[in-house]
Formats: sequence, structure tokens, C-alpha cells
Amino acid sequence: MNTAQLLLGVLFSSIGLGYFIYGKKQKVIIPLVCGLILMIFPYFVDNTTMLCIIGAVLSIAPYFIRL
Repeated sequence: MNTAQLLLGVLFSSIGLGYFIYGKKQKVIIPLVCGLILMIFPYFVDNTTMLCIIGAVLSIAPYFIRL
């Protein structure tokens, strides 16, 4: 694990925490699930490029997916 992965993990986890809190208070499932995934996935992804791609996709997914 290098410094970039640690900082990206903190960034995406904090975005995930915000989505999780928003989804829980508003009772909206998409931000809640994306928030949980954003908080958990940095522990399992070792490649920095994949970390950026997956994190970016999950960060913008609640904006485009509205149920």
C-alpha cells in the first residue's frame, strides 16, 4: 500500500460516509448502498488506477440513478 492509495481510500470513504448518512436520513436506497460500497471497497482494491475508476463511478452513480 502506498500513500496515494491511502489518501484515495480516505477520500472515497468520506464521500461514502456522506452518501450513507444522506441515504439513511432521506430513506433513499441508491445513495445508501453506494455509500456503503464506497466505504468498504478501498480495503479490497490494490491497484491505484482501479481504485480511482471504481471510486469515481460510485461517486457519481447516485446523481444519474434516481429511483
